[in-house]
Amino acid sequence: MALRGASSAGGRASVTTKRNKAGPLRSSSAAALRMRRHRERRRKAMRRMTIELRETEVLALIRKGLLKADARNNLQAVKKTFYGFLDRTLDS
Repeated sequence: MALRGASSAGGRASVTTKRNKAGPLRSSSAAALRMRRHRERRRKAMRRMTIELRETEVLALIRKGLLKADARNNLQAVKKTFYGFLDRTLDS
């Protein structure tokens, strides 16, 4: 079970506490969590990137019937639709 600590206004990194299988709690710094996530993505042959979509590209997803018009501002819906589009287009 993971509990995320709130970041303070002073800019200190949050700390996550996890329970090991053995039972005791361990704390991880924000940097350790980022590295753990990085290694997990690397194992899955994934890369993390930030991309920007033009409004016209979001509208194209709507025109093609891949995204509902009322979901155009829903980040998760656009992301899921875009991933689906890439999967179909780049079918590897």
